[in-house]
Amino acid sequence: MSDALDQNRESALSKLFGARQQPLPRGITSVCSAHPLVIEAALRRAAREGTVVLIEATCNQVNQEGGYTGMTPAAFRQFIERIAIEVGFPLERIILGGDHLGPNPWKKLGADEAMVRAEAMVAAYVEAGFEKLHLDTSMGCAGEPAALDDEVTAERAARLTRVAEDTARRIGQRPPVYIIGTEVPPPGGATHAIEELEVTSPDAALKTLAIHTSAFEKAGAGAAMDRVIGIVVQPGVEFGNANVVLYKPDRAQGLASSLSRMPRLLFEAHSTDYQTVAELSALVDGGFAILKVGPGLTFALREALYGLDAIRQVLAGGSDSLHAEMDAIMLSQPQHWAGHYTGSAKEMRLQRHFSYSDRIRYYWPDRQAAGAVEALMAALPDPIPETLISQYLARVYPDVVTGRVAPRARDLCLAAIDAALAPYSTATASQ
Repeated sequence: MSDALDQNRESALSKLFGARQQPLPRGITSVCSAHPLVIEAALRRAAREGTVVLIEATCNQVNQEGGYTGMTPAAFRQFIERIAIEVGFPLERIILGGDHLGPNPWKKLGADEAMVRAEAMVAAYVEAGFEKLHLDTSMGCAGEPAALDDEVTAERAARLTRVAEDTARRIGQRPPVYIIGTEVPPPGGATHAIEELEVTSPDAALKTLAIHTSAFEKAGAGAAMDRVIGIVVQPGVEFGNANVVLYKPDRAQGLASSLSRMPRLLFEAHSTDYQTVAELSALVDGGFAILKVGPGLTFALREALYGLDAIRQVLAGGSDSLHAEMDAIMLSQPQHWAGHYTGSAKEMRLQRHFSYSDRIRYYWPDRQAAGAVEALMAALPDPIPETLISQYLARVYPDVVTGRVAPRARDLCLAAIDAALAPYSTATASQ
């Protein structure tokens, strides 16, 4: 990476990290999940590495009306801090972020009403002490195009920024840092097979910055531009239900070079789930210093749970499967997957359980699903035979056989998530 890109990255990360870590790493992983085991695994890894942890909540997941988790921003913070206290992780090393903050949860309403609710959400995030806000106002509301033009997107983002700035001032809190961008991948991944992605052009990235700078000034939030640390662009990275598009550095070379013309900024890469360590490292080399991951972590958890269930089947000689119980729950409550999965009944059944977009993650908090998982855990022996771990949990078997992970159900779930986090640690660590 050139000296200019190095300086940009270090300047932006220093605004995000504050005085919490010196020297700065090359980048940071953004863990986007509300599953307690995912949060615990992320905190335990950060504790081992002596780093801070960035945990983000999305607008649909957590908002002032509860979102699909039932948590407000303040409740989400309490949820994270409770887990941190349980594992002994220092609260001051946690950075909380808000992802895709904008009118998306209310886009079926008219723009005026949706934006009023988005303003209330942003205020709630700031009041709860979230330090990093990704502003995403790129989607159309009722009666509008599905994707808005850059000018309208920037105007609405500036409006939300003004609310955030005013809220921080009112409560006497340090104002947040911001991520902007108009070429934003859909939250949770694409819903179709992807052959090729169009990488954001350097001119488009520069235009995004210029338009937002102007919009922030017009909204009376010009000072906040100094705390914009990154831009969301498309580097050619995405996953669909059945395939992953891996990062190709040569295709994004021009985009990466444009950072040299954007002082003190970095890129934030969305949908990096399922990239290998080589691709993640190349992304960081190219200035994509914030790597967001979410479904890939709960995908690893689901793999572990289904592997444990297969072990139960072997040991018990056949019993009701977790797979069958989860399918019944998802069929009775289709709102989180219907419209995202397509094809024949057989194809949709496969996607419900094994899609890269992992929409089964919405169902783990369900009371019936949680009960099924608890019953699974209770039915398994301690220790679980290593030979069955080798057969059904190959991702974590090497750590079990060497004694780094105990052959217990909960430990194996945490280890599976940790294995999915490991490439991110390698890619973002100081060199």
